Amino acid sequence: MPTPAFWRQWHRWIGAPAALFLLFVSITGVLVAGTEFLSADEALREANRKLVSAVHTNTPIGDWTGTIATAMTAAATQAPGAPVDRVTIELKGQSPTISVYLGKPAGGEDRRLLFDATTGAFLRTIDYVDKPLIHRIHSGEFFGDGGLVASMMWGLALMALTVTGLLMYWRLMNVKRAERVGFRRFFF
Repeated sequence: MPTPAFWRQWHRWIGAPAALFLLFVSITGVLVAGTEFLSADEALREANRKLVSAVHTNTPIGDWTGTIATAMTAAATQAPGAPVDRVTIELKGQSPTISVYLGKPAGGEDRRLLFDATTGAFLRTIDYVDKPLIHRIHSGEFFGDGGLVASMMWGLALMALTVTGLLMYWRLMNVKRAERVGFRRFFF
């Protein structure tokens, strides 16, 4: 079995570069969590969480699909000929909505058209990106495939740092354990 000196050496070698990545991931993680926590979409999700949808599996299909056709017709007047990436329906809440996500003719995301799900009336246009910039930076995706590979590597480095730290802790905890009393048995 490797000696404690071996584990300390590997822990230090992994720890020095991993600390930079840990700082990067922790800062961007706080920004991601903060923007998610303070977003209007999150507030709406929380408000709707305990509500029950008016549409059920046995609701006649015509009762809720007609407004989708109305919304798509209105979308065609708002953005004639635009490619539709996806359509989502929020059926519960005080203001059920239909979102039509439009793409650009050459590819990529463009905008989101929001419609009232009960009337099909156009409400507003919202910027649309598949993932917010801060999520792309946090995951490393912003930096391309190399960034995603680096993200996986720093994740592995942080796991190795945790494992070597736990191994050192375990080995040190077992050394002269009988001499320590109280909290000093575990925190030395």
